[in-house]
Amino acid sequence: MITYTITLLISVLLGLLIGLERTYARKTAGMRTYALVTLAGTLFVVINSALVSLYGLESLDTARIIAAIVSGVGFLGAGLIIFQDNHIANLTTAAGMWVAVAVGVMVGLQLFVHAIIATAIILFVLRVIAILEKTIRSNFPPEA
Repeated sequence: MITYTITLLISVLLGLLIGLERTYARKTAGMRTYALVTLAGTLFVVINSALVSLYGLESLDTARIIAAIVSGVGFLGAGLIIFQDNHIANLTTAAGMWVAVAVGVMVGLQLFVHAIIATAIILFVLRVIAILEKTIRSNFPPEA
C-alpha cells in the first residue's frame, strides 16, 4: 500500500513539474493537466501489476497496456492540435502530454531514476530550447 502511494505521489510530482513550466509559459494545459496525465499513465501500469500479483492473471500483458496508453494519449493530443489560418497551435502541448504519460508509465514500472531524468530532459527541451527557438526566430526572420 505504501509503495503504491509513494509511486503515485512521485508520478504526480513529476507531472506537476512539467505542468509548472507550461503554466509559466502561459499555456492552457498546466500543472493539473500534466499531473493527471502522468498519474493516469502510472495508474494503468500499477493496476495491471496489481491484477497480475493479486489474481495471478499472467495473461495481462504490460506492453499491451502501455500501447493502449500511447494510443489514448495520442488521441487526446490530436484533440488539442488546432489548425487555423495556415497556423498550427498546441502542437508542443500535445507532444508534452504524450511524453508526460511516458513519464507516468516509467514511474508505474518503478523506473524512478529514469523518470526523473526524463522529466529533467523534458524541462530542458521546453524551457531552454524555447529560448533558443525565439533567439533564432528573432535573428533570422523568414524570407518574404
